[in-house]
Amino acid sequence: MAAKRIAQSSINWSQLSERVPEHQRHIFLAFKSKSDSYLRRVLAQPESPPAIDWSYYKQHVPVAGMVDDFQKQYTALNIPFPPDTVSKQIDAQEKEIKADIEKFKVESTARITEYKKQLAHLAGLLPYEQMTMEDYRDAYPETALDPINRPTYWPHDAEEQIDYVAKDAPPSAH
Repeated sequence: MAAKRIAQSSINWSQLSERVPEHQRHIFLAFKSKSDSYLRRVLAQPESPPAIDWSYYKQHVPVAGMVDDFQKQYTALNIPFPPDTVSKQIDAQEKEIKADIEKFKVESTARITEYKKQLAHLAGLLPYEQMTMEDYRDAYPETALDPINRPTYWPHDAEEQIDYVAKDAPPSAH
């Protein structure tokens, strides 16, 4: 199986460059330089090896049969192209990652929608400087002071209340 000739780089360098963080730009440029120099060296070589003039060697090599033996071995020489054993694994991993990306996009869209609702709610509220205690209670019922249903003692912190239990306190035996 003959390998096809590489005509150009299959990497979209400009698209890849956009994704490289600024602090890693010098590493990216060094890698691109090495890749480009390798591609130039490959393209500088002929596609097929030069033909050997066996008749010239037959005339100038004094050992009988040596050139014929070399010619027979040379024509029998077949350097196999390494088989592709990892493309299927890479394709499977790519499908997995694409599925994860799509899942992340869906979850992100849901989060964005929720955040937009929250932003719209906050934009509709009065600024804190203009709120009265009643406005605050209406906007944030879970954190507002409610002396009738949930009376508290000054300074109204959770730690200062009668029923407060410290998180790191051992359970009490009653």
